[in-house]
Amino acid sequence: MLERTQEEIDELFMLKAMDEAAEAFEEDEVPIGAIVVVNGKIIARAHNLTERLCDVTAHAEMQAITAAANYLGGKYLTDCTIYVTVEPCAMCAAALGWAQIGRVVYGAADEKRGYRKLYGNDRGPFHPKTKITPGLLADESSQLMKSFFRSKR
Repeated sequence: MLERTQEEIDELFMLKAMDEAAEAFEEDEVPIGAIVVVNGKIIARAHNLTERLCDVTAHAEMQAITAAANYLGGKYLTDCTIYVTVEPCAMCAAALGWAQIGRVVYGAADEKRGYRKLYGNDRGPFHPKTKITPGLLADESSQLMKSFFRSKR
C-alpha cells in the first residue's frame, strides 16, 4: 500500500471542507466550509450559519472550533489541523489563536476581510507554534465564492 504525501492528505481534507462550503451555498449562506482533523480523523465539520442563526459570529471556523473542543473535551486544539476554504477573518484567526490550533490550511485569500489585511502579515494572531499553509485549492474556493456573490447581484 502506498503512503500518501502530506500534500495529498491535505487536498483530500480540503475537498471535505469544500463539501461543507457547497452545503453553505445551497443554504444561501456565504460558501465557506471548515473541518478539523486530529490524527487523520475528522472531528468537526462546519460551514457558515450566520443567516440561519442571525449571528454575525457564526462563521465556519467558529462553528468548527466549538465542535472540535466539545469532541475533545477541552478548549485547546494543539494537535489539530483546521482546513478552511477561505482565509480566516480577523475574528476567526484570533479564535484559532486562542484555541492554540496546531495548523491552519486555507484555500482562497480574502484580500478585503482576511486576517492578513488587518494584521499586515502572514502570522496574524495565531499561536507562535501554529503552522500555516495558504492557497490549497484556492482557485476552486474562489470560484465558489464568486458564483455565490454573482448570484446575489
